[in-house]
Amino acid sequence: MIIDWGEGERRLTDTVSVLVGEANGAYPSGNTLLVRGAGESVVIDPSVTVVERGGAPVEVDAVINSHSHEDHMAGNGLFADAALHIHDADIIGAQSIDGLMEVYGLTGEPRAAFEQTILDEFHYTARPDAQGFADGHVFDLGGGVTVDAVHLPGHTRGHSGFRMDGVFFLSDIDLTGFGPYYGDVWSDLEDFEASLTKVRDEEADYYVTFHHKGIIEGRDTFVEMIDAFTAVIGRRHQAMLDFLAEPRSIDDMRAHRFIYRPHVEHSFADSVEERSATMHVDRMLHRGEAVEVEPGRYQAS
Repeated sequence: MIIDWGEGERRLTDTVSVLVGEANGAYPSGNTLLVRGAGESVVIDPSVTVVERGGAPVEVDAVINSHSHEDHMAGNGLFADAALHIHDADIIGAQSIDGLMEVYGLTGEPRAAFEQTILDEFHYTARPDAQGFADGHVFDLGGGVTVDAVHLPGHTRGHSGFRMDGVFFLSDIDLTGFGPYYGDVWSDLEDFEASLTKVRDEEADYYVTFHHKGIIEGRDTFVEMIDAFTAVIGRRHQAMLDFLAEPRSIDDMRAHRFIYRPHVEHSFADSVEERSATMHVDRMLHRGEAVEVEPGRYQAS
């Protein structure tokens, strides 16, 4: 359905618009990209706001998901007649909710609670027809309008950004003070850092994040923001290393909270803290910054 978004649609170029989510794309919403070609129009990461509004300003021929997380796939069911594209490494998360739960790595009660949230609040719709793509894939929309996929793993295995007409979509490299999120089973700290280095070289007039920061104008501002975002990893690492001044377990680190603030309540917070701490401890052991003083207990060297 064609919906007039009014001021909610921010035109960046003749072909690229941002459908701005509630509260500038703050979770659970996000900022959706709309790209108009001569032959096709696509939306990238249709948010819950797109679902609530009931559609986009044009007929949508295809949907592209940057990765398999609930907030980026909310509109997959709304555009059921449109082709759906997602990176090969994340495709199972779009094909079924069981596949999506595999991406998160949740089990037991946390899995059941979050699965229900995804169904109720994020309108999850399985898309077994999802088509995969790889790094460097070019979506040709006609009339010289293209969307180029750039694989940026770490947040998930298939997390991707997209380059188009002077605009680069960063997806969940969101440049917030919270910093990089690498707390799922399909997350990887080393991959995330490599992706941050890779994307820093992207030249664009506009950079767009799915959450919070939204539209960023100019490369100088972008570089300043991505450098600050990247620096969060080092601060977390040092904070964890300081915590290991005396022998501690991963359980101790999870309870202390290095990713989320103590008051934050999420069904998956404990698992995120545990996985993130494990990645950083592995890095410490590899660097010789810490040792395992007894099974499951670690101390800074």
